[in-house]
Amino acid sequence: METLQMLKALSDETRIRILNILRDGSLCVCEIEAILEITQSNASRHLTKLTNVNLVNSYKDAKFVYYRLNEDTINQFNFIKAILNEELDNEKN
Repeated sequence: METLQMLKALSDETRIRILNILRDGSLCVCEIEAILEITQSNASRHLTKLTNVNLVNSYKDAKFVYYRLNEDTINQFNFIKAILNEELDNEKN
């Protein structure tokens, strides 16, 4: 069931884009929405789905909540790395 939920979370282009930009390090919601040109509510909704399946972790620093990849989960599910690498290659072309 865990793998199925993970696949569902990865089935959205915006969530894949979020994971790709988090590969370079932690970002707050305001940075994610600016980079991807999406609304704050849309970014938060996608981040909640990614957090629920442990693909991202969050931490609070002052008044901002930052998100980062959960490397333990990424390493546990090898197919996630393959998906992210393929998407990163597609964006470079």
